[in-house]
Amino acid sequence: MAAGITIRLAEAADAARLNAALRALSDDLGDTHGASDADIAAAGFGPDPSFRAVLALRGEDVVGVAVFSPIYSTTRASAGVFVSDLWVAASARGARLGPRLLAAVRDAAAARAGCGFIRLAVYADNPRAVTFYERMGFEARSGEVGMILSGAALGDIGGTA
Repeated sequence: MAAGITIRLAEAADAARLNAALRALSDDLGDTHGASDADIAAAGFGPDPSFRAVLALRGEDVVGVAVFSPIYSTTRASAGVFVSDLWVAASARGARLGPRLLAAVRDAAAARAGCGFIRLAVYADNPRAVTFYERMGFEARSGEVGMILSGAALGDIGGTA
């Protein structure tokens, strides 16, 4: 149930609890979780944060989290956010906490730089998640292919290869 749940921006003191929630998300998805508490603290709460996060708390227990980063779209001529992680604990599912977390993301982004859109990626083999997002009005982008560059290839950009 959503009763007694508060949502607020994560702070530096929340890094370990935030990472525990993100580890639970990784476990739920069968993903590898490489981030340490120190990684989360540095990336989210250091001098030049890579992300922000909102926490859903029942008392002191984290029952939901959304991690987001600012983006800008020239085609939309608008600032927005990319939600990289959204997780709700099994004990809080079915209480519309996911939409509340996304609303908190929207509001936090709007307070800083405006928020004309929210973008995210969802695993194609997770139909429950796809349906969840579609019910809120998210639309799949046809004609796009998600791509990532990392590791040695990232280091080789601009090289002679």
